[in-house]
Amino acid sequence: MTLKRLVSLLGATALAGCLLVSPPRALAQEAGQASTATDIETLKKQLLEEQRQIDQLRLMIEDQKKAIEKAAEAEQANAAPAPAPLHASLGEVASASPILPPGGNSSSSATGLSPQAGPMDANDAAPLYFRIGSARFSPLGFVDVTSVFRSTNTGNGIGTGFNGIPLGNTVAGNNVENRFSLQNSRFGVKVDSDVLGGHVTGYLETDFLGNAPANLLVTSNSNTLRLRLYWVDWRKSKFEFLGGQTWSLLTPNRKGLSPMPSDVFYSLDMDTNYQLGLVWSRAPEFRFVYHANDNVTAGVAIANPEQYVGNAVTYPTLLSSALSSQFSTGASNSNAPNLTPDVIAKIAFDGTPGGKAAHLEIGGVMSTFQAYDPLTGTHSRAVGGSGEINANVEVAKGFNLIANTFAGAGAGRYIFGLAPDVVIKPNGQIDPVKSASTVGGFEWTTQPKDNPKGLSTLWYGYYGGLYVDRAAYLDTNGKWIGYGQPGSSAAANRAIQEATFGVIQTFWKNPMYGDLKLITQYSYLTRNPWAPVTGVAAPHSHMVWVDLRYDLP
Repeated sequence: MTLKRLVSLLGATALAGCLLVSPPRALAQEAGQASTATDIETLKKQLLEEQRQIDQLRLMIEDQKKAIEKAAEAEQANAAPAPAPLHASLGEVASASPILPPGGNSSSSATGLSPQAGPMDANDAAPLYFRIGSARFSPLGFVDVTSVFRSTNTGNGIGTGFNGIPLGNTVAGNNVENRFSLQNSRFGVKVDSDVLGGHVTGYLETDFLGNAPANLLVTSNSNTLRLRLYWVDWRKSKFEFLGGQTWSLLTPNRKGLSPMPSDVFYSLDMDTNYQLGLVWSRAPEFRFVYHANDNVTAGVAIANPEQYVGNAVTYPTLLSSALSSQFSTGASNSNAPNLTPDVIAKIAFDGTPGGKAAHLEIGGVMSTFQAYDPLTGTHSRAVGGSGEINANVEVAKGFNLIANTFAGAGAGRYIFGLAPDVVIKPNGQIDPVKSASTVGGFEWTTQPKDNPKGLSTLWYGYYGGLYVDRAAYLDTNGKWIGYGQPGSSAAANRAIQEATFGVIQTFWKNPMYGDLKLITQYSYLTRNPWAPVTGVAAPHSHMVWVDLRYDLP
């Protein structure tokens, strides 16, 4: 209430009181003195006029009251903005499982808008948040107890090294492996606030799959905390900016170009290296996104580069020593002299044709590479480019079909590092290696009609495939170099394939307390080197995961 409105209200109230009290006294005095009919008529007119003025004052007072109430409501709204909607259980946001309600793709709405944008709602069911100023801090995560079995001893933990399935003529290829782990358990925090006319979301997510100590599994199982995601996103109207470590813009989405984990497709697998053939990374990135409307979203990102060759590339003999310090094999960090950041662009289309949710996206990545030849004192530079087309379509209630394809040259690092980005020719020139991958399959959610406990069953199945082209050259000494050359190591894969099937059973779910679920996965993996060992079958493995998970609400 302003001072001016308060003074007006007090003045109007006082005037009304005077008029209500004084007319009867004046009327008595004049009635005692007047005795003619004319005087009586005059007094009647005065009384009617004073009554009219009283009615007007009453209306003025009511208007003042309404104005004061509106001003108070406006001041209260400006002083206490409400929080943004969570749009999902926070445990599921951090989970490997997306939000897949029956009859929807990954959201009840098939818009291309990021989930953190929009008005804030103070009536959320989940109680797990606290405020600092106008910002809301919501803890997130889950506890995972995972069992994994493989018919060959890959020497991995719960994440599979797809290119390292051992040959059948080795000791590891004739032993099974079985272990328990809590390393996939996660915790983090999501922060929401309104800043500079837009909405800000901060997101931190960690797990325990960091670099393990040598005695990790002997006694204390001292799993190491690891950063997964840590980014800040600012959205205002149709424009959105993101900076930090996030799922790459190149990673397939389920909805729009949202960075939220529940809107990113990285499979439902319990394997922490996900599905063979999946294109993904979690790395530092700056991203700009434009929301043209609810159905079309376009984005561009500059991402952390890393010129990568893996462990199956043979360098020219005379340059081997110099080149080994210029390209990453995955065994050391920060030695590669990257030329420029990777540039990623993608456009997504979302809609509900026929009442069914559908998502289609087209994207690509451009990478640059460089190497220095100390023998000639010259630089070699090259540019690699790859593209993708991905789709996630609901064909029946709760039943989605997925198809992701990726192909090009110089982007093997994005296919989980299963192919080299480049090889080096005998003359020291860089040659980007061609590769392609795919992930296709289905996800099907079912729920009972009468479901007070929140029961649900999610069935899923995928096929993943990778092909790496041969890039072989005769060196100056007459020996083969490159990738996939005759006589190359068994680590130089031509093709790797994986078939997966799994079930996620949610036993109980409550928006106030979280949920409890059992996750299972079976996979059959096989790989075919460019130079197979005579008389030895292609390496293969049967793999089974069983996981019990409790999600935070």
